[in-house]
Formats: sequence, C-alpha cells, structure tokens
Amino acid sequence: MEFGSVDATLLGQGVLATLLYFVVGFAVLALGFVALDVLTPGNLRRQVYTDRNPNAAVLLAANHLALALIVVTAILTSDDSLGQGLVDSLVYGLLGVVLQGVALRLLDAFVPGHLRALVTETRMSGAAWAVGSSLLAIGAVNAAALS
Repeated sequence: MEFGSVDATLLGQGVLATLLYFVVGFAVLALGFVALDVLTPGNLRRQVYTDRNPNAAVLLAANHLALALIVVTAILTSDDSLGQGLVDSLVYGLLGVVLQGVALRLLDAFVPGHLRALVTETRMSGAAWAVGSSLLAIGAVNAAALS
C-alpha cells in the first residue's frame, strides 16, 4: 500500500484559505444580524437570547440560514485565485445582506398585519414561520442568482 507524499506548502495554503473564507462568512453573518436588528423593533439579541421571544428567534434563524446559503454559494462559485475569491465572496455576501433587508421590508409592506408587531409578540405565531420561510426561500433564490 502506497501512502504517497504530503505537500506541506499546499496544505498550508489550504488551511489559510479556509480560515480567510471563514472570516468572510462570519463577517457577512454578523452584518446580517446587525441589519436584521436595525430593521426590527427593539434589541434583537435581547429579544432572542434573554426574553426568549419565539417569533424573533424564528426570523433570526431563517435570516441566518438564508445568508448562509448565499455565503456558501458565493464561496463555491468564487474565483479560484484566493484574493479574487475572497473579494467575490465578500461582495456577494454583502449584496445578499442588502437583498435580504429589502425582502424583509417588502414582506412588511405586503403581508397583512405589521411585521414590527409580530417580532415583539411574545406568543408564538404562525405568521413568524411564514415570514421566516419566505426569508429562507428568498435567500435560496438570491444564492441561485449569484453569477
């Protein structure tokens, strides 16, 4: 059985690329959290983690999953050169954050009731699941639209 050789330089480059893409993905998700916090009433972190508001948690989870789809697709479809690939992933990730914010505003405008009231409602609402599912679907469309 032949084990083969290990190219430490290639391995090191792969580890560095992994870490850098992780930083880009984490930054996009963090900015997505900040954007959602700005677009929803109150302090989203407090509502989800301290007050344990189920509706706010559903919207946060759906938005994070949607952004993760966008970031993963941006990374997978980015340029093969590391520098350009990182820039591609960051730009398309940030575009995803903006488009998710626009989608949230459109949902707020066209869905009956008020999204602002839904986010602060402490009783679990089916509307939160519907809005969350819409955000996730829109994120999947955004991911598929990356060029």
